[in-house]
Amino acid sequence: MLEKAILDDFLIENERGFYCKYGDFYIDPKYPVDKAVISHAHGDHAVPGHTSIYATSNTIAFMQHRFTKQPVASYLSKLYRETFELGEVQLSFIPAGHILGSAQILMEYKGARYLYTGDYKLQEDITCEPLEYIKADVLITETTFADPEIIHPDPIEEIKKLNSTKLNIMLGCYALGKAQRITHLINTYCPDKIVYAHHNIAPIHRIYDSRGYAKLEYEIYNRKALKDGQDKIYLVPPMTFHNYFRAKNVVRVFASGWKRLQNYNDMTLFISDHIDWNDLNTFIARVEPTEIWTVHGEGKHLKSHYEGKIKVRNILK
Repeated sequence: MLEKAILDDFLIENERGFYCKYGDFYIDPKYPVDKAVISHAHGDHAVPGHTSIYATSNTIAFMQHRFTKQPVASYLSKLYRETFELGEVQLSFIPAGHILGSAQILMEYKGARYLYTGDYKLQEDITCEPLEYIKADVLITETTFADPEIIHPDPIEEIKKLNSTKLNIMLGCYALGKAQRITHLINTYCPDKIVYAHHNIAPIHRIYDSRGYAKLEYEIYNRKALKDGQDKIYLVPPMTFHNYFRAKNVVRVFASGWKRLQNYNDMTLFISDHIDWNDLNTFIARVEPTEIWTVHGEGKHLKSHYEGKIKVRNILK
């Protein structure tokens, strides 16, 4: 029986993204490459121009919506838990719970299991596939909120804050994933509110309606929507939110886990699609890694927390 060995350079970060030389592929590359394995369709993880794109069918649907010039033949759809090979590496997608189609990427090579999380969350969100736990020797985790001082509040209690006013609300949120989760939360816990979707958000809502797990109740925004009546919520993408200050008698709210994005708004709405400190440690306990490699954030708190228990380091560059 071959001894299982963890390779420090199995996945490294270079100017194009996260590269695995043992399978000659990139994960979430920032620029066009030959073989791209995509965790999810957010713009900081998915770009066009690759020769071959490996992703879940829902991720591909969002990429095709955004990247209309990308050849259809370049997309190679994979089911969750379906094993495929690139070089000598076996890969499979595992639900990440971040947005519809999001995936952790399990890579197996010479007996060792490397798990790249992509972005993920443990909080319930019935608009997308729930996160699944698997064991791995190396956990390659995002650390966006890997800080003991950051604990996300209950999203249900947060969304109920919107019931405190009958004034119309302009609610800023990311068009893909967050807007659909927010819409469903409003439909469920603020039933008297009417949701209007910005024209850049509405097409993503339609994809969720056709491929997702929850029916979204909303209307398409029009110029008169917020002028007549109350109890209306207008969902807008970040750029629109930050540039629109002319509306009167409108409550400004932005849905995010970042405190800086709550500044100068009329109400805070701490709803994040990333893990917080407690959920990160819950996840680590379930994965049971021997090593943790950190990406997309700061790993110093994890390194201190697991000193003498689990080896923690930033991914190699």
